[in-house]
Amino acid sequence: MPLTHAFEFLANDAATNLPPVVVVVGNDSTLRSWAIIRTTKDADVTVMDGETLRWIDLNSELSTASLFSAGERQTVVVRAGDKVVKDFRNELEQYVSNPGDASRLVLEVESLPSNTRLYKAAEKDQLIVQCSPPQVTVGRNTAPDTPKIRKFLVNHIAPQHQTKLPDGAANALIEMVGDNIGMLDSEIAKLAVHLEVGGTITEALVRDVVAGWIGKTMWEINDAAASGNAAEALRHIDKLMSGGQVAIALLPQLAWALRRLGMATAVVDEWEAMGRSPKPQDGLKGSGFKGRPEDFQKAEKQMKQLGRDRARNLMAWLLEADLKLKGSHSSAPRDRWVIEELICKLAKR
Repeated sequence: MPLTHAFEFLANDAATNLPPVVVVVGNDSTLRSWAIIRTTKDADVTVMDGETLRWIDLNSELSTASLFSAGERQTVVVRAGDKVVKDFRNELEQYVSNPGDASRLVLEVESLPSNTRLYKAAEKDQLIVQCSPPQVTVGRNTAPDTPKIRKFLVNHIAPQHQTKLPDGAANALIEMVGDNIGMLDSEIAKLAVHLEVGGTITEALVRDVVAGWIGKTMWEINDAAASGNAAEALRHIDKLMSGGQVAIALLPQLAWALRRLGMATAVVDEWEAMGRSPKPQDGLKGSGFKGRPEDFQKAEKQMKQLGRDRARNLMAWLLEADLKLKGSHSSAPRDRWVIEELICKLAKR
């Protein structure tokens, strides 16, 4: 069966006619949990912990038919199954290639490389549900597929909370929170509380409620970081993270302000290459920067504080930070170091 993304799997009635093996794979724990709930709907379910599971116990459970649903498969869910894959790869490969008739195996893993025999066997005859936010290729790099995420928020998550979410409000939400589906779901649930059942979440409501004290603090962090006041920015970062915020949710909000300065610098470089003599404000206007005259003056001071070389590196630094938070520095305390490192790169010299 072809690889199925969780968005498609959850949006459609995909729980019917499931194959004997379903592999739920990806780095988004919320999507994995939702996919597992969908696969186990109305089933006789046994849940097993992959961290402590022995193959003999799993094989025994898979060989046992349902005691409560005559003629139906028992569903055996293996949570946190990465260790099971590592320790019993050969056994799993054999089982996936020729599963039994008694049970359905739902295997949850964070990672399963596509070049492995287990992946190929599951993709050929079984079902793999991809539970990571969708990505698009931009040059040699990848970025969140905002249109697909927005569509999922509008058409699937918002109705779950008995509310409506226009595209503009969804875009604002993604901009402020990032592409973590669990956090986006949580914020939509909070926003729905402010409305009557069936009400519409507006962009103004998103920016007012979701921002709240977090947004106000992020504005202070953005100003302090771009102005080179690293000590002040780090104090606010400590305040937010001590209050339960995570680095992967803070980076998009920090990047939003810094990206504008990087784009303005790129415009200045391009115009200079054409023989013109632009000023920082020309670059800001050319990059689409909007605001009051005092906003332009503040941004111009920030560009001068950074200097041309560091401003040119902003886009690369932001991409590097994003990739770290989604890979090598995805868990605490390494995720905090990514934000702190970025802020220190912007400090006054």
